[in-house]
Amino acid sequence: MLSIAILNWNGKSWLNEFLPSVLRFSGNADVYVIDNASTDDSVDFLKQNFPEIKIIQIEKNRGFTGGYNEGLKKIDTEFYCLLNSDVEVTENWTKPVLELFRKDENIAAIQPKILSFREKEKFEFAGAAGGFIDQFGYPFCRGRIFENIETDRGQYDDETEIFWASGCALFVRAKDFWEQNGFDERFFAHQEEIDLCWRLKNSGKKIFYTYKSVVYHVGGGTLSKQNPQKTYLNFRNNLMMLQKNLPFPKLLWIIFLRLVLDGIAGIYFGIKDGFPHLWAVVRAHFGFYAQIPKTMKLRQKHQIKNYYQKKWVIFRSKN
Repeated sequence: MLSIAILNWNGKSWLNEFLPSVLRFSGNADVYVIDNASTDDSVDFLKQNFPEIKIIQIEKNRGFTGGYNEGLKKIDTEFYCLLNSDVEVTENWTKPVLELFRKDENIAAIQPKILSFREKEKFEFAGAAGGFIDQFGYPFCRGRIFENIETDRGQYDDETEIFWASGCALFVRAKDFWEQNGFDERFFAHQEEIDLCWRLKNSGKKIFYTYKSVVYHVGGGTLSKQNPQKTYLNFRNNLMMLQKNLPFPKLLWIIFLRLVLDGIAGIYFGIKDGFPHLWAVVRAHFGFYAQIPKTMKLRQKHQIKNYYQKKWVIFRSKN
């Protein structure tokens, strides 16, 4: 049984544009909208125009992490699909994902091919053809490394194990999600799905990508790349994720190195995007320091040693 859960915060326009494709192409899946205390008329709009949608209302905006944790508790199902409100789905997009889950019960999460809604021949920044991290803990994707976005020419038309699956269209077994206690709510938003996938892999589970399922993502629907808060959350959350999941021999030297690399990145962002982004990186580090004691308590007993993929391997595999 599959339930599609769309987290909404003041996203009436996205719901109006993209819910029809979800309802049309999702077969027998139940569709839920988890409303994160919207201040627009999203809920009334849904009731009037999409009466078949099940609505879960949350009393305050708890971000991506808290919103999903709270909303998913109210959904009894075997598989969740966590779907952004700014995603257009395609015909039979759920079928190959469910088939892949049935083939291997050790697969905990699956990501479809994620293309750009505005440039449909290109991959989309948030997930593309499956996520990995490099040896320093920076996330990247097949089809997107840094700001380089590839055109989809079928180079990633495969079903393969990846390191992390994008939260914009994340299929996950409900029992595996809750065995990990869901998302770490301190993250609020950004990189929480990478942390979840890393914890799943530390527990012996697999994360997969399938090209047979395709979605188109707008991206930046809540926080744009130009928002310093996004810079803050990405840097802070990435450091907390590393502290939680890196094996101990690598933890100290990588965190130290990241302090240096992040300082350089902060200066670059300050020059490129303005002082608020530089200050966001500084704030992110102090936010990370404040969380060190609690984060240390959340480390699992086992951390996989082979956690990273070299970017040059990805480049080589596509050529």
